[in-house]
Amino acid sequence: MTFMAAEPHTSPIDPTKAAYVYMQVADHIAAQIEAGTLKRGARLPGERDLAEQYGVAIGTTRRAIQELRERGLLVTLPAKGTFVVE
Repeated sequence: MTFMAAEPHTSPIDPTKAAYVYMQVADHIAAQIEAGTLKRGARLPGERDLAEQYGVAIGTTRRAIQELRERGLLVTLPAKGTFVVE
C-alpha cells in the first residue's frame, strides 16, 4: 500500500484556509481513495503516524478518521487498524 501524505513542507493542509483542518485531512485521504492511490482493503497508518505525516495533532487525525467512517469510506477494527472499505 502506498500512503501519500505530503511532506511537511508540501503539506496539502493549509491552516489559514476557511475550513477545519480535520476536514482538509479527511478530504485529502478521500481524494486518494477516489484516485485509487489508496486501494480498497488497504490499511491506513496509525493515528500517530498520520498526525506526524500531515503535521497536525493526533486529535485532528482522529477526527478526520471519524469523518471518513461517517462517509462510509473507512472502517476501524479494534486491535487491527483502520482500513479502506472494500
